Amino acid sequence: MALEGIKNKLQQIRLEADASAEKVEELTAKVKTLEQENLAKEQEITSLTHKNQTLEAEVEKLDAGHKDMKSQLDQTGHHGSQNEALQRKLQILEEEAEEADKNIRETNDKYRQADVKAGHYERKVQALESARDQWEEKYEDMAKKYAQVKKELEDFQIEIGNI
Repeated sequence: MALEGIKNKLQQIRLEADASAEKVEELTAKVKTLEQENLAKEQEITSLTHKNQTLEAEVEKLDAGHKDMKSQLDQTGHHGSQNEALQRKLQILEEEAEEADKNIRETNDKYRQADVKAGHYERKVQALESARDQWEEKYEDMAKKYAQVKKELEDFQIEIGNI
């Protein structure tokens, strides 16, 4: 009767140890997936930062061109055809500057969103690593209990065999 109880307890500990090992493997895979997602988000942030810098440089270039065209327009106010051509160029440059500003705003928004997501994934990875560490502790505790119960069973069997 006691031997059956010990065997049942030993079987229960084995099942718990197996479940803990599966949970550790599952959490480890999840951590790896989240780390890969985090890396992808960081790469996206780097790409968006570069694009943002490029667009800002383009805006500065367009602003300089806009100022040049405006000053040329002021200087050539007496020449009608040149004036109209410069006004058209000025209008085109202004539209391009507005488009570049719009692109910068969109890029900045994407950058902020990616940064928020990266922070979220970092926190998620930390939480999963913590959970994994807890499961590994439980697994080690179960393995120790299993070894102890197994030793008790062997001792018990030896005692029974001696009787």
